[in-house]
Amino acid sequence: MGSFAEEWAQLKGGPAGGGGMRLAGTGDSGGGGKGDVQSSKAAWTAAGSAVGGLGGDVKKALTALETGQHGLGTGGGVESAAAQSEVYQSWKTYLDKLSGRCTALQGNLERAGNDLLLTDDNIRGLFVELGKQYQDTPAVGGEGK
Repeated sequence: MGSFAEEWAQLKGGPAGGGGMRLAGTGDSGGGGKGDVQSSKAAWTAAGSAVGGLGGDVKKALTALETGQHGLGTGGGVESAAAQSEVYQSWKTYLDKLSGRCTALQGNLERAGNDLLLTDDNIRGLFVELGKQYQDTPAVGGEGK
């Protein structure tokens, strides 16, 4: 194993190794790609539309979940009904948040497509803020009950 400087030079394609590092799809030239990586509004819009479709599917699932709850009572001392009600509330909360997350993500993706003139840092900031707002929730129930 060589020194850090030798390994770094090899990765960069310098005199120590001459191999060079290339990204997939950038061509066979040792000097890198052609610089033709492009972003398109259509791609961002399609991604936003797909996430929006997922959000619609989540809303349908939530509606079906709610429909299945009609007539279920939690009284009468039946422990399974109380436990099922707790699981339902947990899933309802989760699906409500997931639907909101899909809506927000759809908006961000479509905005990124519309605002291709934004810098990469500004676009990255949109998604960082989304990640802060919608953090995964801890598991509820199921263990020790």
